[in-house]
Amino acid sequence: MKLKNIFLLTIVFNCSFLSAQDYKLKLYEKSIPNSKANSIVEKLETKYEGAVSGVTIPEISVYLPTSKFSTGQAVVICPGGGYWIESMKLEGTDIAQYLNSIGVAAIVLKYRLPMPESCIEQYKVPLMDAQRAVRMVRSNAVKWKINPNKVGIIGFSAGGHLAATVATHFDEGNKTSIDTIEKYSSRPDFMALIYPVISMADSITHKGSKRLLLGNSASPELVNLFSNELQVKENTPPAFIVHANDDSVVPVENAILMYEALHKKKVPCEIHILSKGEHGFGLGANDDKVNNWTVQFRNWLKSL
Repeated sequence: MKLKNIFLLTIVFNCSFLSAQDYKLKLYEKSIPNSKANSIVEKLETKYEGAVSGVTIPEISVYLPTSKFSTGQAVVICPGGGYWIESMKLEGTDIAQYLNSIGVAAIVLKYRLPMPESCIEQYKVPLMDAQRAVRMVRSNAVKWKINPNKVGIIGFSAGGHLAATVATHFDEGNKTSIDTIEKYSSRPDFMALIYPVISMADSITHKGSKRLLLGNSASPELVNLFSNELQVKENTPPAFIVHANDDSVVPVENAILMYEALHKKKVPCEIHILSKGEHGFGLGANDDKVNNWTVQFRNWLKSL
């Protein structure tokens, strides 16, 4: 059989596992916490395919794999964009389709961007939304046919910072809450950090992400709180990390610091440093050396 035909058959086979978007749900049915009235309008950023800005109403889009091939795992996806836009295609729906193709449920999170005009305390809102998304997945475990003990999170760039923040700033839920969703734990069972911002230290952080999340005059205490390499504990969930050595946007030291912190606390962690790949490669579809991370990730998921 010709190589071209084999490639086409592979695409057809993989697509048979994919699901169209099954649900789009608002994170909060009533009032949105830590928000204030504003005139911000969400819009597509034409310079970046599939990216949106001005997000003030958070939601999740749920993509479920064919039940016959489901692993029972689910992953909340946090797109990147420096906390000023969200790359909803490259680091959102594209990732969801890949996860569905390997039997994993995918939940693309559109989180609120930390804008002073729409938030009371801007640095809290992305974390609040991501925690809520994890809780919401667990609350729908039966309906979506997933295992509530196999709910992970993946993030890219600033979305990687958000994923790492969720994994180091979690709680077991408020059992007395009248909101059923808030009773569930926000701790991910595993995390994947892809070219992530990790630290808020000026020497290695992505300065735009830091400024938009924490503001221009963040206290040292706040900087430390959101430097996730400083927040790792023994019960931090297992991690899979990928970063390119030549990343000119987010220094590779971010990934290395996170790995070292996890290793020190004896948290299972796998790290892959690519010699080349730059920043924002997503699935890395056009580069076999880069896109191999998806195969490694799949194998790591199987090993959990």
